[in-house]
Amino acid sequence: MPVLTKLVQIAVKPIPKTLTPKAHAIVDYISVGACLMAAASFWGRNKRASVAALITGGGTLLLALLTDYPGGVKKVIKFRTHREIDFGLAAMTATMPDFFAFKDDHERKFFLAEGVLISAVNEMTQLPGPQRILQQNRAA
Repeated sequence: MPVLTKLVQIAVKPIPKTLTPKAHAIVDYISVGACLMAAASFWGRNKRASVAALITGGGTLLLALLTDYPGGVKKVIKFRTHREIDFGLAAMTATMPDFFAFKDDHERKFFLAEGVLISAVNEMTQLPGPQRILQQNRAA
């Protein structure tokens, strides 16, 4: 499934980067909430999917808490690095159904959608300060 997240990156790349780091942080925390709700929802019928959702949500929460953007608590990770980790997190999320052996189950769709969302949000987020100017110059 990392191919899917890569395709999303390519498809969304031409779209203007309209999300601020603050908006990115908000989406990250919404994603954590979605993962926790999915874990609770999946628990009764698919424990493996539930555990996968907890791992995905936990990884997203840890990354958000450690990033130096609005909403980060302990500013250990630079926002630029956060975005690079996000691409890996998107790929990991999309492959959770394969890794936890529920790729033929209905719950698989949640992880694919979450991986796509992470990739799309990441591509649509502005880099703060001088890094953003450099990125815009490269795109031109």
